Amino acid sequence: MSAAEPIRRRVLIKGRVQGVGFRWSCLRMAEAGGLAGWCKNLPDGRVEACFEGDQAAVEEALAWCREGPSSAIVTSVDVTPETPQGERGFRLG
Repeated sequence: MSAAEPIRRRVLIKGRVQGVGFRWSCLRMAEAGGLAGWCKNLPDGRVEACFEGDQAAVEEALAWCREGPSSAIVTSVDVTPETPQGERGFRLG
């Protein structure tokens, strides 16, 4: 895979990740990295996110998800590869 080809990853983050600014911090991190996708809270207390873009930037986003903002306590991160969809922009759900 060349560096120019975008990749896409869907992520489920478990722990104390709601009510701690996780989504807003994720938005700022993704925009800073030039990533497309989205981030939302799930009813079961997890956060789900999807990142699409340059492989290095996506890998940085996945590493960030394992820590989250300073007030979060991340206990697990499940990553699923997906086919890039040509998304533009990053949004919160």
